[in-house]
Amino acid sequence: MNASRYVELESPSLQARVDTHGAQLVSLAARVDGETRDLLWPGNPATWPDQAPVLFPVIGPLTDGLLRHGGETYPMPPHGFARLRDFDLVEKSGSRCVLELRDDDETRGQYPFAFVLSAAFELAGDRFTCTLSVENPGVEPLPADVGFHPGFNWPLEAGKTKEEYSAIFEKDEPAPIRRGVGDPVLLLPDGRPTPVKGKVLRLSDELFVDLPIVFDRLNSRSLVFGPDRGIGLRFDFPDSPNLGLWMLPGEPFLAVEPWQGYPSELDFHGPFVEKPGVAVIGPSERRSWRLSVRPISRS
Repeated sequence: MNASRYVELESPSLQARVDTHGAQLVSLAARVDGETRDLLWPGNPATWPDQAPVLFPVIGPLTDGLLRHGGETYPMPPHGFARLRDFDLVEKSGSRCVLELRDDDETRGQYPFAFVLSAAFELAGDRFTCTLSVENPGVEPLPADVGFHPGFNWPLEAGKTKEEYSAIFEKDEPAPIRRGVGDPVLLLPDGRPTPVKGKVLRLSDELFVDLPIVFDRLNSRSLVFGPDRGIGLRFDFPDSPNLGLWMLPGEPFLAVEPWQGYPSELDFHGPFVEKPGVAVIGPSERRSWRLSVRPISRS
């Protein structure tokens, strides 16, 4: 492990470590009910080695792995290239850091746009917040998907089973969900009946046998993940209109993924700027998306 590439953050209740490679959160521990608990999945090289990759400028794959713009095609890896690049550390204090990635010759070979992507990580009391911001310093509109992909331990504490856990949404979620095919996943054109009952999604490995659950018509901007009694997590994502929930059956994690955008549909071959869900940022404009996570104790 190259210690110099990691940034350590601390508050009275939380400890975090951020990897400047990919601007990825790689550790988050909280003091809850008198004990320090690791919240973030540690990764497994044999199954899913990541922990909380930043998704930019695409979420999931593009059809044929190609971004289309101005009559040209550009190779684009699933979830984009930001997770594979070294970010610059531009701000650091005991409880906050900001990392930044700018376009260069390599990125323009995949994504022919000028951009500044920043990832701000902050601990405040018992709340962890990551803010992803995209600035357009260019002269043409900047299309982009922007997403969070953190995986959290499931279960969060010893003595609990996965089947005791639910995701409880802020609002009712009656709209059909989206499912996909392939690896990486492209979305099927038709929706599926939602497994959410009112506001409650009972969690189990079986839910994810058919790949991620994608909410492309999301009402909620927050949810609680946890058992009926015990340690849980509250997620707030006020700026993200879409959400993915994902895990690998048999693995002890749940990825809670607020998104701007979502994976391409199986039959979408149009220009990237027309991809459903994509954000379009005007010249000299800047947009931000926040994700806050706070441990809670339910009795």
